[in-house]
Amino acid sequence: MSSVEVTGPEPGKEGSSAGKGRELWNWHPPFPMPRSPIAQWPIRPLILLKNLLGGWFPISVKLFIAFVAALTWAYLTPSPDDTRTFSSGWIAYVFFRNLVMLTVVAGGLHLYLYTFHRQADHLRYETRPLQTDSRRFTFNNQTYDNIFWSLASGVPLWTAYEVVGLWAYANGYLPTIGWSDHPVWFLALFVIIPLFGNFHFYWIHRLIHWQPLYARVHHLHHRNIVTGPWSGFSMHPVEHLLYLSSVAIHVILASHPIHFIFHLQSKVLQGPTSHAGFEKITAGTESENGLAIGDFFHQLHHRYFECNYGEPDIPFDEWFGTYHDGTPEGLKHIRSNMKKRGVTRG
Repeated sequence: MSSVEVTGPEPGKEGSSAGKGRELWNWHPPFPMPRSPIAQWPIRPLILLKNLLGGWFPISVKLFIAFVAALTWAYLTPSPDDTRTFSSGWIAYVFFRNLVMLTVVAGGLHLYLYTFHRQADHLRYETRPLQTDSRRFTFNNQTYDNIFWSLASGVPLWTAYEVVGLWAYANGYLPTIGWSDHPVWFLALFVIIPLFGNFHFYWIHRLIHWQPLYARVHHLHHRNIVTGPWSGFSMHPVEHLLYLSSVAIHVILASHPIHFIFHLQSKVLQGPTSHAGFEKITAGTESENGLAIGDFFHQLHHRYFECNYGEPDIPFDEWFGTYHDGTPEGLKHIRSNMKKRGVTRG
């Protein structure tokens, strides 16, 4: 990685789309990126609530995935009578359903943004192309590499977790609630589950940046410095196992199978959106309005490696000194920490 200086608009101004000269980014949010309200003192409950619900309404990827999970449970999931015993028939059905679902989301985004270029470079973080002739990747092609690891490793392990979960619910091995039992808790779980997922992701992510695991496992995902939709779920099988293991919380958390499905789909389907490389999906190249899909916070992690391990919703990076706010000062802070720790990646 180069140590080229990060430049950008003055704080408080709109994101830049210059993409020229020494500008690292084609588009980026205003720098410095704002700190999480959770990390600020004194705590302001109304701002916290607004921040919490802001990721859901009026329309968001989270809301879309919750809708997909509801449809999946209602129409695309075998009945508890079927899932009570392991059977190749319903397991294969769940596998192919998941295979199609990931292909539609990641493949659809790739076609729209990178094959047909319907937005050109509008709201794209950086304009370097996805690599098509590099020994860094399986098949010497970044997209083929990402598709292979997403489908050959990711979908089978996603399916394995889901199959075991559906079997456990059907047999009463997991604590279960219904809408009629606790409607408030039933709805609250759709907010709690992503927050727990963020907590889990930070610590798993720090673990796989430990050099022995990074070199053997996480390096495969980090080959994607410039990311595309298929990059998000492209991981080593060990990383897939760890990444999806946050669903183990349902062993002690009373929930419903729809929550379990939503939990897994959130982990899987937010990968293609957050790694798409664009801030929003828009209808063309002029509008600033569209569905927010990007995650510039995580984009900084793919460029600089040893920063922004988690998500802004739970500000572990701010608490533990690994937060990069996009500014030159933020980069210097990260590089200083890396030097102190003897880290050479990035």
